[in-house]
Amino acid sequence: MQISLENVGRRFNKEWIFRSLSYTFDSGQRYAILGPNGSGKSTFLSVALGSLTPSEGKIRYAQQKEILTEDIFAYISFAAPYLDLIEEFTLQETIDFHFRFKPYSQGLNAAAVLDILNLNKAEDKALKYFSSGMKQRTKLALACCADTPILILDEPTSNLDTQGTDWYLGLIEKFANDKLVIVGSNQKHEYDFCDHELNITNYK
Repeated sequence: MQISLENVGRRFNKEWIFRSLSYTFDSGQRYAILGPNGSGKSTFLSVALGSLTPSEGKIRYAQQKEILTEDIFAYISFAAPYLDLIEEFTLQETIDFHFRFKPYSQGLNAAAVLDILNLNKAEDKALKYFSSGMKQRTKLALACCADTPILILDEPTSNLDTQGTDWYLGLIEKFANDKLVIVGSNQKHEYDFCDHELNITNYK
């Protein structure tokens, strides 16, 4: 799997968030998108996801053959603290709903995902009663346990305590092998496993 950007830029009104960015992301590699808060990391990830159109330049997705932007969602799993979950769903309903659209990673099923989350006692609890940390763990598990070639994470340890951060790193170690992984972060413990770094402030 490959994501290729050619002179890509994005602006809001007259302000360029980033521009003239050319870069290639390859399958099996792990990339950190760096920069201080407000620098444009999340905007860049939205462009890479295909949910925001570049204001200039071209972005291409390929897995043996080119993939259309409108189809790339099927190849990507994404987690971020600002990503909404359906608050009225129970945890079990959330898992069942998510995996109608994305296949489970090999050897997993709904019960296995519950075990990974270690939230078995909360399976019938509505998400609106979850703590922010429980919600973030749920988002990370749904993304990492899906069988997609691309995994994109934005500020993955937001709302997680030290134990939750260790759990996240174990999740990456177990389920991110052979995937194209992109992590937006300004905290080293979130991306210390990455092979490559791209600082968004270099493209202002």
